[in-house]
Amino acid sequence: MDNDMAEPDPSRQRNGVVEGLYGEFTDSLNSKVRYSVSLTESALTIQKISSSLEQDEVVFHLADCLGCRAYKVEDEADVGAFFTAYFYPFKRRWISTGMARQKVEQCFRVALVQDPLTNLQEAERWARAIREASIRQIPRRHDVKYYEVRRPCRVMVLVNPQSGRGQALQLFSGQIEPMLTEASVPYTLVITEHQNHARELVRETDLSQWDALVILSGDGLLFEVLNGLLEREDWEEAIQTPLSILPGGSGNALAASVHHYTKSPPVWGKELLLSCGFLLCKGLVTQLDLVSVHLASSQRIFSFLSLAWGFVADVDIESEKYRLVGPMRFLVGTLMRLASLKVYQGRLAYLPAPPFTPQNSSLCSSLPCGPNSSPNQNSRHNHITNSNHSTNSNHNIAHNSSNIAITTMRTEPQPVNQKGPPDSLLADLEQPVPDHWTVVNEQDFVLVLAMFQSHLAEDLFAAPGAAADDGFIHLLYVRAGISRLALLTLFMAMEKGGHLAIGCPHLVYERVKAFRLEPLSPEGAITVDGEMVEYGPVQAQVHEGIARLISG
Repeated sequence: MDNDMAEPDPSRQRNGVVEGLYGEFTDSLNSKVRYSVSLTESALTIQKISSSLEQDEVVFHLADCLGCRAYKVEDEADVGAFFTAYFYPFKRRWISTGMARQKVEQCFRVALVQDPLTNLQEAERWARAIREASIRQIPRRHDVKYYEVRRPCRVMVLVNPQSGRGQALQLFSGQIEPMLTEASVPYTLVITEHQNHARELVRETDLSQWDALVILSGDGLLFEVLNGLLEREDWEEAIQTPLSILPGGSGNALAASVHHYTKSPPVWGKELLLSCGFLLCKGLVTQLDLVSVHLASSQRIFSFLSLAWGFVADVDIESEKYRLVGPMRFLVGTLMRLASLKVYQGRLAYLPAPPFTPQNSSLCSSLPCGPNSSPNQNSRHNHITNSNHSTNSNHNIAHNSSNIAITTMRTEPQPVNQKGPPDSLLADLEQPVPDHWTVVNEQDFVLVLAMFQSHLAEDLFAAPGAAADDGFIHLLYVRAGISRLALLTLFMAMEKGGHLAIGCPHLVYERVKAFRLEPLSPEGAITVDGEMVEYGPVQAQVHEGIARLISG
């Protein structure tokens, strides 16, 4: 035999192996229908075997695969075994336009010989190969630093049965539990029984039992979990525990942000839940910024999403009564508050972030509005800073202004006696802000909104340039004088993130590292991550990337 003769192509051999697998199997429901199935490092290709010369191939990318399992049916007369692969590719919606992930199962019957054990072993070989290949094909973005959860990943799933419309448990059993099973993720389900139950649990539990903590609720339950982790003696290690958010509330802002960061088409409702469940099962972990918030009582809490005062906080609190309508509660609340629009008196100061460069920020360069926006935007302002910050003649913001009660002075960072990272950028609330901060001249506001993620709700794209770990607070405020129609237009544009580009003269947007807000109006509300906190002076600073978030 000629040693230089090419070897037969094993991919043409039934059930041969070469850099993947090839096999011929029958349909799981109809033994007369046969398929050729080939597995490569990136795809599973299926083709129906028939007398026709042309048969379309169906290709499933392993990046869309959650898992695969092998099994035997209970019928003792059936010597065959089965393997089923679970895919969640992007497909066009049936009714509305656009695309979203949809579940597709591919099941095959293995009956190579009359020995049931041999057939089951072959099915297990395929299932194992598909699982291992799908893990290697987890979709990644090039500009993000990733970690991975340990496999098999043991998760604690915390569910608030009262969140949103009260359907969180049904969402878990109907959508998330099957996905965890398909991905072979063992879990323990914990149903919260009262406010701060999750906070107390994660503060005291042995976290070594879990590789990730999963929250199926609104944003409030994650707020409890984060603050519980940072109240532990081992907070520096505890806060590294990967966290996953699954939308089960009425706002679901972080879940919407997580989906947005994958650069996938927008989704809502159960499609958003499926998207976040898919990311959970894939197990990629990114960094998450947290913001420490100091309240008037000297209490310090940690936030991952937002701080609001004025219009937004009022809508959040007042719309609680419409919780049963789901995300629509915010639209109803907005319309109700617009009918009795208020102006709030207060003082605002902040520490500007360094000027944007690709090296020091993960924000998109196409950010539609910012500190260096065009002169026709916010044209009534004048910005004066020291030599460490740029000067912009389009902002009316000054230091040491005689008509501003927030004075400035040099001060050493306040020592922090609480657990969690120290706040090196903040002075004591009773002291003036440091002299390199920027003080806003205006004292009449319709709203002040500090965003730490991209979305304020599923359908409110409040900070288009935000990223989970960009190290910025995205500060927006609306000055008094805006009309009801203009404010409504602003929020309608926010649905798609276009509010920064419409040229509203009353809207100001800044990227900052810290800020202080001192309400002067005797009545009002301040919310942190959608939860009402004590009313009074408040200040905050960002801690870049100290937490871990299962994302994509």
